[in-house]
Amino acid sequence: MTGYSLRVACKRSLVVGLVTLGGLTHAGTALCANPTLEVADAGETVEAARLLDTRNSDLSAERLLSGADGLRLLDATGATVASLDGHFGALDTRLDRQGLLVAALDENRQQAALIRFRDEEFSKPIYLERSDFKIDGLCLYRDPARNTFVFLIGEEGRGEQWLVDHADRDVTLRRVRQLSFPPASEHCQVDDANADLLINEENVGLWRYDASPEADLARQPVALRRPFGELEKSAAGLALIPGGMLMVDPAARQLHRFQRDGDGWQPLSPLPIESVQEPEQISAVMQEDGLRLLIVGDDRTHDAHLAWQAAPVSVPSSPVSIPVRVQTDPVPSLGDAADDPAIWLSAQPEQSRVLGTDKQGGLGVYDLSGRELQYLPVGRVNNVDVRAGFTLGDRQIDIAVASHRDDNGLQFFSIDPTNGHVEAAGNAATELNEIYGLCLFKNSDGAISAIVNDKDGRFVQYRLGAHGDRITAEATRRFAVATQPEGCVADDRRERLFIGEENRAVWTLEARADASSALQKVIDADEPIEADIEGLALYQGEARSYLVISSQGNDSYVVVDAEPPYALRGAFRLGLNAEAGIDGASETDGIEVTSANLGGAYSRGLMVAQDGRNRLPEQNQNYKYAAWADIAQALQLD
Repeated sequence: MTGYSLRVACKRSLVVGLVTLGGLTHAGTALCANPTLEVADAGETVEAARLLDTRNSDLSAERLLSGADGLRLLDATGATVASLDGHFGALDTRLDRQGLLVAALDENRQQAALIRFRDEEFSKPIYLERSDFKIDGLCLYRDPARNTFVFLIGEEGRGEQWLVDHADRDVTLRRVRQLSFPPASEHCQVDDANADLLINEENVGLWRYDASPEADLARQPVALRRPFGELEKSAAGLALIPGGMLMVDPAARQLHRFQRDGDGWQPLSPLPIESVQEPEQISAVMQEDGLRLLIVGDDRTHDAHLAWQAAPVSVPSSPVSIPVRVQTDPVPSLGDAADDPAIWLSAQPEQSRVLGTDKQGGLGVYDLSGRELQYLPVGRVNNVDVRAGFTLGDRQIDIAVASHRDDNGLQFFSIDPTNGHVEAAGNAATELNEIYGLCLFKNSDGAISAIVNDKDGRFVQYRLGAHGDRITAEATRRFAVATQPEGCVADDRRERLFIGEENRAVWTLEARADASSALQKVIDADEPIEADIEGLALYQGEARSYLVISSQGNDSYVVVDAEPPYALRGAFRLGLNAEAGIDGASETDGIEVTSANLGGAYSRGLMVAQDGRNRLPEQNQNYKYAAWADIAQALQLD
C-alpha cells in the first residue's frame, strides 16, 4: 500500500507524521481541538466503501467495497478476503454474533439485498421485494431488542423501512412502513443507541428522524445550509462515531464534525478536504490516537487520520420492551379510529372477549386470537367498560357501557353471559357538552355506576338501573379536575376511583357516590410519564394490585402500586414480535388488563392496548395483546 503525508494542526503546535496504510501507524499525532488533514488516494475505484470496526470481533477484514466488480472485503494489507460478483452500490453493515451483516443495493436488479459474511465467504443475497421507486441509498438500524431494520431512500423523497433480522436470526423480510423523506436524499445513517435516523437533503442540509418502527414521521434539522445554518454549500455522506458524527460537504470540500449534546447534535468547526474531488461518502472507526477515515470522492477511496474524537456521552435508558403476542383485525374506519378496549370474562376462559371502540363508527368484538367476531355500527363511541351481573327485566346480563360522542350520551350493550354475544341495548342522555372518557364501578352492594367526563374537566357519576327492558342512568355525584381528563378506572374491591388528567397527573378518590370527592395525587405527568396521560387499567392480583398508565407522549406504559404510597414499579413498551410478524403498540389511547387465568400465555392475565400506528405493514388501527406474565417478569412484579 502507498504511504501518505498527514498534517495535523493544533492551536499551539504543528505536527507532521508519516502514516503507512497497511498498519495505519501514526507518528506524533495528538487529539487536537481543530485539526486539519491531508489525505491520500488509496487507488480503489468504488461506488461505496465502509471501514469495519473489528476491535471486538475476530473478523479479518477491515474494509468493504462495492462497485461494478461486485463486493470485496479487504484486510489490513489490501488483500481480498472475500468477493461476490455483481454490481453493487450503496451499502451499510452491522457486526453481530453471526459475523458481518451487509445491506447493499444491487444496481443490476435495483433491489436491496441482505448478505452475510461468515465462514470466510459471502452468502447468497436475499432480496427485499422490489420497491416502486428508484433506491439511491440505504442504511441499517438495530434496536434495543436486537431487531434489525433497513431504511431505503430515493431522490424523489420516498422511502421504506423493512424488518430484516431479529436477535441475529433470519426472519421473514417484512415492510414496516412507507416513508416520506426530503427530495435529493441519497445518504443516511442510524445512531442505534439514540434511534436517530440521519438523512441528507443535498442542497438544504441534514435532518433527524426517529428510527423506531413505532415512531411518528417527524423531522428535526441537524445542520442547514447558510444563511439558516453552518453548512457552506451542501450535505452528503455521514459517519457516526461514539458521541459524535462526521458529514462531508462535497461542493465546499469540507468535513463537518458534530458532538452529541443531549437529544441533539452540536456543530463544531469544519475542516477542509482540499485534496479530494467531490467527497461524497465517509466512514470512520475509532483508534487510540483519533479516527481512521475512509473518504470516497470522484469514485475513488482516500485514507486519512483525524486526531479528534467526540466527547463520550451516556446512552439514555429506555423502558424494557415486551413483545406483543397477538393483534386484532384492524378497525374498519380510517385514521385515528380505535380508542379504548375492555375485557369480558367468560366462565370458559378461552371464550373471553375483547371489546374495542371504533370512535369513527362503532364497537368491535374480538376473540383471544384477535379475530373480529362482531361489529356493531352504533356511531362514535369513545371509551368502553364492562361489568358482570346486571338485571334487565327478567334477564341476567353482563353490561358494557360506552361514551357516545354523537349525542354526548351513554351507549349501553348487553352481553350474553353464556356465549359473549353483544347487542346494542339503548342509550341515555348526559348533562355533558363534550363527552369523552368513561369507566364503570360496581360497589359492594352490587350497584353499577358509570363515571363519565367532559373535556372541560367535569365528571358526572350515573347510577345504572332498569325500567322494564330499558337501562336507565341517574346522576348521583359531580366533581371536576382543572384541565382535560380522559382515562379512568375503578377498583371495585377497595371502592377507589383513579382518574387521569392528561397533562398534569393521575388522581384517586373514593368511588362511592355518597363519599368524599377529595382528590389525592398518585403520580405526576413527569418522568417516566410523558403527557398525554391516556388509558388507565387495574391489575388485581392475589398478593398485590397495580395501576397501569398509558404514557402516550413516549409510547410507554407505567406501572405503580394501586395502594398508597403508590410506589413506582417501572415502565415498559409493547414491542414488535419479529417471529410472528406483529408490530408493537404506540400512541396508545386506551388500555385494559385482567388478572384472570385465560390459559396458555395468559395464565397470569392479559393486557390489551390500542395501537395508534398499526404497521408491518401499515393498516388501519387495531388492538394489541400482551401476556401479563411477560410484563411481571420484566418488571419483577409479584
